[in-house]
Amino acid sequence: MIIDVHAHWGPWFFTMDVTGLSLRTMDRYGIDLAIVSATEAVIYDAPSGNRALAEVLETTERLYGYVTVNPRRLADAEKDLDAYLPTGRFVGAKIHTDYTGSPVTSPQMRDALALLGSLGCPALVHTWGTSVLDLAALCAQTPGLKVIAGHMGADGYRHAIEAANGCDRVYLEPCWSQAPAGRFAEVAAAVDPRQLLFGTDSTLIDPASAFGAVAAAGLSDEVAERVAWRNAADLFGLPAPDLRNTQIGSRAV
Repeated sequence: MIIDVHAHWGPWFFTMDVTGLSLRTMDRYGIDLAIVSATEAVIYDAPSGNRALAEVLETTERLYGYVTVNPRRLADAEKDLDAYLPTGRFVGAKIHTDYTGSPVTSPQMRDALALLGSLGCPALVHTWGTSVLDLAALCAQTPGLKVIAGHMGADGYRHAIEAANGCDRVYLEPCWSQAPAGRFAEVAAAVDPRQLLFGTDSTLIDPASAFGAVAAAGLSDEVAERVAWRNAADLFGLPAPDLRNTQIGSRAV
């Protein structure tokens, strides 16, 4: 089984020909479940994108959703969290610090993450460079909060090692538009394997990039299983393979 914790639904403003998360693409790579945020919600209008994604999630059991949160419009975010989390189809929140102009160190992010911590709602947060250290520090100060450092800091992946070791409620996923040799292997060897997840950034990036990075890391069977699905299932409260009615492949990342 494979769970992709960093994926998207809906068209991007870039020139690649992608209009949504393709189940055929998931099938091609053996991805059983994906947790997605609406592109519209991330880059333009959070309430509108969240509403559109809610309709999509009613049509398939293979996708779960993130409620996209704009820290600068927290009242809107509270309404959406109250509306969508109880459905069980949304299992976390997504915050893009750049598109919302809300650095991790900003008061708006502090308030948004405090809200998510009080709700017990895991948050996928865009990180780059040293911002992953700021996220870990804020997570450690925020009761009940669990955060996924999106891109595990990208070029700051060595900072991500320090971040995860400093707070056991920080999780790391590897997707990035670049894939330096040995990046994920170095991280996986230096942190608690319970803090590792699998993410692709699909549809923005082809899943092949993340698959290659993880496959090249030479993980043990136990760690590979944790990365592929077990940690995500525990974090988001998703059903384990033997509890699902659908057929689950035996593939491991």
